[in-house]
Amino acid sequence: MLIEPLALRTAIAGFNGGVLVNPGLSVLESHTLDPAVAKQAVKLILDKGLDAWVYTETEWLIRDKDAPHVARETWTVKFDAKVVASFTDAHLSHAVKIVGISDDFDLVAACEKTAQNALGENASAARSQPYYLDVTHPKANKGTVVETLSGLLNILPAQIVTMGDMPNDVLMFRKSGFSIAMGNASDEVKAQASAVTDSNENEGFANAVRKFVLRSAAA
Repeated sequence: MLIEPLALRTAIAGFNGGVLVNPGLSVLESHTLDPAVAKQAVKLILDKGLDAWVYTETEWLIRDKDAPHVARETWTVKFDAKVVASFTDAHLSHAVKIVGISDDFDLVAACEKTAQNALGENASAARSQPYYLDVTHPKANKGTVVETLSGLLNILPAQIVTMGDMPNDVLMFRKSGFSIAMGNASDEVKAQASAVTDSNENEGFANAVRKFVLRSAAA
């Protein structure tokens, strides 16, 4: 976790805004998917040939501990998944995020479009990585996170800078005063940003802060 190394003291959004926690990880606010929508999303993802994960406020549920990206996600989130035979109605009644996973990037992109059309306004569906499709409550997206933090911190959205590289970052771009796409982002994502920085591998975040944030503040 980056909370301690970065000395974070304000509210932190997880699961694309599905859960908002304080630095001690106690839950301030959560947006749970409608159980019927969660069930529909899991079926759609599996029918399309992707693997599926389910996140609740407190658990990460998977069907196979050796499935692609489980090990990487475990390292990222710093806790282990719970292996279940299937996702029950009880699990899905507490789902804050459902993830579709595949290393077939075109398949994930196609599933994103299918999920958006099928779920409509009942959910937010967008790729957070080329291999991840995230499905969350319609109010649980990065655009809503900008609005929520704006209110909590008493900072106008127009004074907020956002950075991202994936399709699910575009809603965040639209709500902030200045948006920066990473150099490794797709052309589609870059076109939605106010500016473009270097890639993740070339200190894109740090360079963006120096060029667009600190320089602007000094001026």
